[in-house]
Amino acid sequence: MTKKADFNAEEWDTVVEGPVFAGLHVIAADRGGTIRESLAMGRVYQEARKEQGQSELLDDLVGSQPSIDRARAQQEGGDIVALAKERLTEAMRLLEEKATPEEVDAYKRFVMTVAQAAAAAHKEGGFLGIGGQEVSEAEEQALDEISITLGPPPSSGAA
Repeated sequence: MTKKADFNAEEWDTVVEGPVFAGLHVIAADRGGTIRESLAMGRVYQEARKEQGQSELLDDLVGSQPSIDRARAQQEGGDIVALAKERLTEAMRLLEEKATPEEVDAYKRFVMTVAQAAAAAHKEGGFLGIGGQEVSEAEEQALDEISITLGPPPSSGAA
């Protein structure tokens, strides 16, 4: 089993940042709902902490403080979409190098769960919460881009 100790500090930061950047990519896709979307992402982490024991890698991931290095993000231009793609690509490269296929699949599922929670947290359009779309077209596009960046879908439905 792969765990945090199998990565150096910079590599681990990259793995931990992946789900956060995925959520930020979705948040940046459409205006409004930033607080709700952030809270929804936090709930995914809380739920994952309750389900520990299936993967040491994911246990270590959800036990780490989800954050991003703002200074580095600003140095790299602050383009959340480009940064999300870059960080997720690098995280996947590291995981495919060091983790088992099952752990890679579990990471992909977790990243998509975080991103989908952000997308569904705030209705887009409508008036005073009436009508509107659960997930906007821009958020759907962001989810598609995240999925493509992560690579082929997980091979099994089990987390």
